Amino acid sequence: MKKTILRNVAIVTAIFIVTLSVMLITNFFQVRGTTPLQAEVVETLKQLNDANSNNPELQEQIRQLDLMTRKAYFIRYDHLMAGLYILLGMLAVFIVCVRLYFARDKNIPDKELDPIDEWAIKTQARKYVTWGAAGIAAIALLFVILTSPYLQTEASEADEPEVVADAVTDTYTSEPVVAGDELVVATEPAVVSSEGTGENAETAVVAQPETVIQQPIVSSVTHNAFRGNNSNGISSARGVPVKWDLSNGTNIAWKQEVPREGLNSPVINGNRIFFSGADAEARELYCYDLTTGERLWTLAATNIPGSPSQMPETQHGTGLAASSVATNGTQVCAIFATGDIICADMNGNRLWAKNLGVPDNHYGYASSLLTYGNTVIVQYDNSTAPRVMAFDLATGNERWSRNRTERVTWSSPIIATVNNTPQLVLMGNPSISGYNPNTGEQLWRVECLTGEVGASACSANGIVFGASEYSKLVAINAADGSLLWESNEYLPEASSPVATNTTLYVATSYGVLASYDVQTGELKKEHELAAELWSSPMIVDGKLFMMTNDGKMHIYSADDEFRLIDSFETGERTLSTPAFTDGKIVIRTENSIYCVTAS
Repeated sequence: MKKTILRNVAIVTAIFIVTLSVMLITNFFQVRGTTPLQAEVVETLKQLNDANSNNPELQEQIRQLDLMTRKAYFIRYDHLMAGLYILLGMLAVFIVCVRLYFARDKNIPDKELDPIDEWAIKTQARKYVTWGAAGIAAIALLFVILTSPYLQTEASEADEPEVVADAVTDTYTSEPVVAGDELVVATEPAVVSSEGTGENAETAVVAQPETVIQQPIVSSVTHNAFRGNNSNGISSARGVPVKWDLSNGTNIAWKQEVPREGLNSPVINGNRIFFSGADAEARELYCYDLTTGERLWTLAATNIPGSPSQMPETQHGTGLAASSVATNGTQVCAIFATGDIICADMNGNRLWAKNLGVPDNHYGYASSLLTYGNTVIVQYDNSTAPRVMAFDLATGNERWSRNRTERVTWSSPIIATVNNTPQLVLMGNPSISGYNPNTGEQLWRVECLTGEVGASACSANGIVFGASEYSKLVAINAADGSLLWESNEYLPEASSPVATNTTLYVATSYGVLASYDVQTGELKKEHELAAELWSSPMIVDGKLFMMTNDGKMHIYSADDEFRLIDSFETGERTLSTPAFTDGKIVIRTENSIYCVTAS
């Protein structure tokens, strides 16, 4: 019985060895001469890189292609080595089984044998099988060695008469160095010499100048919508500047005139800034470089079915581009007072556009967009057909739509976190409502407001706060829609409140910045700014940033003390809310957009 098992194991391993050896030999002929990037591909990429030396996006794509190709190449090599180890293991099992099988058969007694055993013992078959399997395995081993990328690299270096340093690939001979806001990586020039003796000595030297690849250090902190991610007025940015001056350029990285007017606030994702502008001639979405201030692209809202040929009437304080754009880092959308919504990829290629109907709004449409995953949410409250809609960012297909019973409002949607679950919260007249952002299902609704609602809600620790001038300030438990407290001391008009887990901050249109206890509604402290406030306060890095309409920045501690840290003139009238990322602030004024950098 034992001999039968050994014999069967030896037969199976022999078959396995032959099969795997054939596969490894075949692999050699399929991949021989290949490198992570074929020579013609490398040359093509090098030409593209040389022709577009000022195109960082193309260079990044080339680097990513190179990295993916190298990864696939070495994964194949890992598989090849795994096959080799399996082959050697099977060969060892085969040899052990054969030796054990014949260990006691050196002197064969006179007895009846199994036909297969008799054939194997009385002939030279066992030697042929053993040496045949070993030979095939040895040949396979040889081809595996020849297929090794390390051996190919050495051979190619020996065979090539010249070596040219390629700026396209990511093979660097020095460590990357951070210089200011840029990552600098240098590659050494390639020098190859062929030396001889006497008068006919020849020296061939191929040298390429040092290549320096500069890429901006991009923060992972995004500001994807009006008042930041989730439109909640809080940013995780660190090291943001706390002093600057446009007039003398102090801490100003760059400044650009805006192409067309608009009261919307800028958003930041990676090294890109997005905002929109519009007038009677055009409605446009813009993308600027965060590091340089260069305008990267412009997308006009044109050729949209249903778009009005005549611009709707709007007030000067609203205009045609009051709504802030929103992005998820893959797509970016903008909406205008005409009801036109457009969506583009990060390179400015239009993905889709549609007209939602000209909103019946006596001031002009002003609600900002909000992204939730791969969905863009539109609050479309107006006098005739108020509703909230969600569209697929990639296709523009409607995911859900819900009619609303609210009258016209100018506030924007937010995402609140309630018991670790996201809720879509919308201000309205007369109610504040919570929705499931995935389905549009209404979760709760509290009738508590009157008048013209312009400020958006905010949330903290499961509590939603909303307020309207000439109405009241309320706190709602978003878990069940119950009213916690209300106050009417200080109320905002356009500026949206912001809250931490302990303190709520409210900015009035007439220049008072007040703080409340989030649990009780008790007024804690107030500051008289003696200026009009339309911009919304932002909490960043433990500080509260508040810009007055005349362009004066006030910075407070975002805690119970609520003390003034600094107050200074920036130099230009500012109505929009600043956008924040690590070490930088982007601010849009009435006439320009500029970037503040930490000193």
